[in-house]
Amino acid sequence: MEIPKDAKVIDFGTSYLWFDEFNILYSLPKAGAEPQLTREETLQQMAKFKEITGNKKVCMILETNSNSKPPKKEDRDFIADQLSQVAKAMGIISTSPLSRMIANLFFGLKPPPYPVKFFSNEKEAQAWIKQYL
Repeated sequence: MEIPKDAKVIDFGTSYLWFDEFNILYSLPKAGAEPQLTREETLQQMAKFKEITGNKKVCMILETNSNSKPPKKEDRDFIADQLSQVAKAMGIISTSPLSRMIANLFFGLKPPPYPVKFFSNEKEAQAWIKQYL
């Protein structure tokens, strides 16, 4: 996934965010960013995220971070609860088998209350997520 040249990019710490013309929110992980956040850091990021989205649930397309590690068991429910507050639907682009396995594990253990689907490219993810706009 590449950031469009005309996008208004938001530096979100561990990733870059932007909206497309359909108001779909994209998230691209920063190279070398530490993907594991403390609960306090997660809460701070969620407050910032809600500010960016006008406190509304959004359709998101995100690319997984190939450096990701699975969240600790005690953090899974917390992270899932935080995501359910902001996600209307989520398309996940996985660029590596390991990151896909981690994401499948996370969403498989606690299925979210919003639609989630995995993709190998941005075009497929965008075509699927448009049904939830």
